[in-house]
Amino acid sequence: MPKVFVDLLSNTGTKGGIEVYQRELYKAIGAAPGEFTFVGYASSELAGKDSSWFPGEVIDSGISGENRLTWAAGELFSVGIAARKAGADLIHGPAMFGPLFPHCPVVISVHDLLYFSHPELMQTKLFTEPVKWMEKRGIARSTRLITISHYTRRAIERYLRYPTDRIDVIPLAGNVRPVESGRQRQADLFLATGQRSPYKNFEALVHAMATIPVADRPRLVITGSHGADPLVPLVERLGVGDHVTLKAWIPKEELDELTATATALLDPTLASGFSLPALEAMMVGMPVLMSDTEVFREVGGDAVGYFDPKDPASIGRAMLDLRADPDRQWAMAAAGRERASHYSWERVAAESLETFRRALDA
Repeated sequence: MPKVFVDLLSNTGTKGGIEVYQRELYKAIGAAPGEFTFVGYASSELAGKDSSWFPGEVIDSGISGENRLTWAAGELFSVGIAARKAGADLIHGPAMFGPLFPHCPVVISVHDLLYFSHPELMQTKLFTEPVKWMEKRGIARSTRLITISHYTRRAIERYLRYPTDRIDVIPLAGNVRPVESGRQRQADLFLATGQRSPYKNFEALVHAMATIPVADRPRLVITGSHGADPLVPLVERLGVGDHVTLKAWIPKEELDELTATATALLDPTLASGFSLPALEAMMVGMPVLMSDTEVFREVGGDAVGYFDPKDPASIGRAMLDLRADPDRQWAMAAAGRERASHYSWERVAAESLETFRRALDA
């Protein structure tokens, strides 16, 4: 059986969507064992957590995925050395990176190219050029690429000149959250989820709340902060604290409750390679309002509503218009469920395995 060596150095429990991708992809692969065996090369953080979702041996690299210097050295050199030592036939980098000197074919999953297309939106400017260099070198040495949208495929072609015939577009899927039958959505509760990176654009949501008269202002919950929430001073300055609730990472049960009862999900992201929160909302019949961008149009189609993410008044109007139109809410819920039904992790797994076969054949 060909052995696939999976680079899990970036998996620390704090990376959001990319970690969801790694976990759900390999959980789905493990549910239908086939012609491959798998070895995971874990960060020291992941090695101390439950990794039963991975369908094979998990090796503790001893490398912290939170320490940028040791992590970068690990990505560039340790992954390749460990893969050779393990007798790997193929290396998979599910989180954008690959080894500098691979001894076998490499497949890299590219989720976005934001460091190239939107460097001004990156949180830590000091690391922009080094990360671009690492992504560029790893991708150049890869045999094939997996990417999660046609938008990102075009970015790869534009910025990295990578051959189109070696890129496989495999959209993400979502996790179905249980929603009890008969649950009623609240009429004035909007939800947004995600870390506080600049490209997430949550400041625009807070400004949007300030454009709505107090008597008409709905409630807004924004989850996903790590540590001190940078939105707190803005909420206080704009005087919207009575209507805006800021939360850190919350338990699954609490997120399920919000997902089941909120009027709609808001995604004001300025730049992305996909929108996993929007897809998961559509799966449970939750209406979605999101930024009017090329990639979000690819994900949401006609099933969601759009606003100008740079215009808080546009966001505010979208919220009020949807709240005032229950028939539209019902129609969006139905359209979202239908659109989301075309995405599944089983499909992601099957198509990813086909990419592995093509890389080995090459």
